[in-house]
Amino acid sequence: MPKQTKYIFVTGGVISGLGKGILTASTGLLLKNHGYKVSVLKADMYLNLDAGTMKPLEHGEVFVTEDGLETDQDLGHYERFLNINLVKHNYLTMGKVYYDVITRDRQLGYSGKCVEGHIHVPEEIVRLIRETGKVDDADVLLIEVGGTVGEYQNIMFYEAIRRLKQMEPDNVFLIHLVYLPIPQFLGEMKSKPAQASIYELYKLGLQPTFVVCRSDKEVDEKRRNTIAVNTGVKLEHIFSDPDVDTIYKIPVVLKDQDYDLKLLKELKLKPLKKPDASWFEYISHIDNAKNSVNIGIAGKYYTSGDFSLQDAYVCVVEAIKHAAWKLGVNPNIQWFDVEDIENAEKFKEIEKKLTECHGIIVPQGWGSRGVEGKLKVVEFARTKRIPYLGLCFGMQMSVIEFARNVLGLTDANSEEVNSKTTNPVIHIMPDQKEYLKSKNYGGTIRLGAWPCKLSQESILYDLYKKFSPHRLTEGCIVQERHRHRYEYNNDYKEKLVNAGLVISGTSPDGKLVESVELKKQVHPYFVGTQFH
Repeated sequence: MPKQTKYIFVTGGVISGLGKGILTASTGLLLKNHGYKVSVLKADMYLNLDAGTMKPLEHGEVFVTEDGLETDQDLGHYERFLNINLVKHNYLTMGKVYYDVITRDRQLGYSGKCVEGHIHVPEEIVRLIRETGKVDDADVLLIEVGGTVGEYQNIMFYEAIRRLKQMEPDNVFLIHLVYLPIPQFLGEMKSKPAQASIYELYKLGLQPTFVVCRSDKEVDEKRRNTIAVNTGVKLEHIFSDPDVDTIYKIPVVLKDQDYDLKLLKELKLKPLKKPDASWFEYISHIDNAKNSVNIGIAGKYYTSGDFSLQDAYVCVVEAIKHAAWKLGVNPNIQWFDVEDIENAEKFKEIEKKLTECHGIIVPQGWGSRGVEGKLKVVEFARTKRIPYLGLCFGMQMSVIEFARNVLGLTDANSEEVNSKTTNPVIHIMPDQKEYLKSKNYGGTIRLGAWPCKLSQESILYDLYKKFSPHRLTEGCIVQERHRHRYEYNNDYKEKLVNAGLVISGTSPDGKLVESVELKKQVHPYFVGTQFH
């Protein structure tokens, strides 16, 4: 008989931002550790076809898959926890669903029937879910539903869950994440919002298999019992998910409650092997790290009104953590708003904090806002000999700063920042001009994994050889992910190289500059990569 994929839907209630993505990733990790092939699908309610045109401050960082889809940042968490590479079919928006339905209708795919939202949209969602499970050959497919239960925007996803449950009652399960607040004026944990959220599921014809309770503190037996009595969910199926110092401890918190074994029992599956303990050994390294390292990130997608947000650079932050823990240190990340750095008075106050950084990163970005602040940071790191890493836009900033202050091209710039600059050391990629003319922005930039040929004399080559030799293929080539429309202008290559800027990586044909460096004799560590 063909494989019967088990479908686990992860939904949320009460408020957004509870961590459905981390719960989904943790659940997948625990099932994978028991020997099952796990895959993941993120279902977002937006009418955008993908996440590429969404503002980082509103939606968070865009995560790019190897095959070039711009997706929600949760796919990054799935990849980090499950150690798998996800692709286009692992991300779904309501916009894509509607697009597929309308396209099928225009091709007479519905044989002339009236196409109706409440019938054909959930039907298409079910089809895409099943197709993902089949293509990934998954024993278990986890589907995270964006938003919270009770919202109008995601109602079709819940209807699709209900229908799939009708079709395959033994293969569909639902884990609902809720929030139990502790209001300061009361001083006690309240479960009513969680109960109300579960009632919303009942109104849609759905009952959660498990309920996971987010809170500042561990949820006590009294609250768990109250939820069980008032909602009909089994007491042993209600789990506590308290705040922890790192998201990577969530699988440990859940496993300590036998979450994985209880889930396997509900799925009617038995462990296929002795659980893999490598994740839990890795967590112990975090707690045993003795020293710390100060890493500064200078970006512009950080401040929103009176609040500071880090989701715009979540992949950069997680990469720093992983690298630091690998080396046995704790990362202390310092944030710098580049618009503050542009202010001369504020920069005087910021300089001391920058000096205290062991390393500085200028990450990806778009447009002209904050550029002069970024260039100040690059200059500061270069002249003060503080280790520097420029990512994508940050690499381009390092080229501009070097051209201005070392080569002497004081008006050097990127065409993205100033289209009329007389020295465009960073310019638009030729095929991108037509896209911009026709306002064809979404999904048209250079996306996904591209090969980069490294110079064997470079810092980058030494690092790959030491820490990731399996990534280096024949010809000193690595595959890394990109998301950009502008590039290093080869018309300035000879002048920049003669002035001391090292080109350490190019496309295999040598046409595109992928990374730049300064020699170690000049600077202890100054690296910029076009890839992320």
